[in-house]
Order: sequence, then C-alpha cells, then structure tokens
Amino acid sequence: MVHQKIAVIHYNAGNIHSVLSALSRLGINGILTDDPDTLKHADKVIFPGVGEASTTMLHLKQKGLDKVIKDLTQPVLGICLGMQLLCLHSEENDTECLGIIPLKVKKFIPQQRENVPHVGWNTLKNAHHPLFEGLSKDPFAYFVHSYYAEPGLETIAQTDYIFPFSAAVQKNNFYATQFHPEKSGVAGEIILRNFLNIQPSQLLKPSL
Repeated sequence: MVHQKIAVIHYNAGNIHSVLSALSRLGINGILTDDPDTLKHADKVIFPGVGEASTTMLHLKQKGLDKVIKDLTQPVLGICLGMQLLCLHSEENDTECLGIIPLKVKKFIPQQRENVPHVGWNTLKNAHHPLFEGLSKDPFAYFVHSYYAEPGLETIAQTDYIFPFSAAVQKNNFYATQFHPEKSGVAGEIILRNFLNIQPSQLLKPSL
C-alpha cells in the first residue's frame, strides 16, 4: 500500500475516532477534517458516523459539506450513518439525505419481538465484490443500527435481520457499509485495506 492521504470527515457524529484507530493499525495516519480543500485533494475519503440523520444532515448543510461530499471524485467510503446519509431519504425524522445512492433508508419494525436496534455480529451474504476480496464465504461483520437501506441494484452485500437489507453498497466512486469494518476484527481490516487499495481511476461495478 503506497503512502496516501486519507481524510476522515469531521462532523457531529460519534465513532469517528475508532475509524482513525483502525487506520492507524493499518499504518495510515488519517486526517480528521471538515476543510473542503483537504477533502477534495485527499486520495481517499471516509465518511463514518453514529448518530441521528436529521440533525446530522442539518450540520452538513450548515458547513457546506453536503455539496462537498456530492462533488468528491476519489473513492469514498461511508460507514453506518455515513452510508445512510449517502442514500435518498431516511425514515429517521423524515430526512432528505445526499441522494448519491438511490436507495431509501427504513426503520426496522420487529415482526417476532426481535430486538431493535440490530446489535452484534451477522453474516454478509453474496459478498462477491472486490471490496471483499480475501474474505471467507459468508464472513461476519459487526452491526449497530435501527435503520437499514433497502436492497437494490447498488447492493454489493446483503444481511438478513427481520428483513433482507443492504449490508454494503457501491455506486461509481462511492462505497458504503452498514456494518462497522473498524469493529469487525480481521474481516474488517481486510475490507478497509481493500478500500485503501482501490485505484482512483477504478470504478468498480456491483457484482450481485
């Protein structure tokens, strides 16, 4: 892995520092920033987060980060809330999101007294995309979420919890995971490394 400038978007969301720690374990000193020029000129951008959709979107708009994120042309990785905010709309407080990934985010509705939020390890199915190269069949990843993106053409891995949902998606230079690779052990490290190894000119297509 050649030396790269990896920017981590700084906004009012939790869990950002665990992503920086995961990058550090891979030998990368991530740059935590909300500066548009730094984001635009980074080799890769990571858009992580844990939080609530509407207040986070408001913060992004107030900072002008919504427009910056939409205009990024290098590989971008959304994680958890970061993935949901890349989508069209979230049922969480009826929030219009960035609209980059043309999927809707819905709230888990228990059918048989299942716990919500969905917390813990679960299987990634149909994970045949290059982002998952080097993983065993049906690898496990760690989830913490009450909302999920519906499956669609952009889905590159799926998980079942109450309903089938998009565990990971990709469109053009935007990649995203509902699970937390930074908390998913060896499998998560492999996924992060695969993302960091994507060439800027490489636009991977969904392979489901």
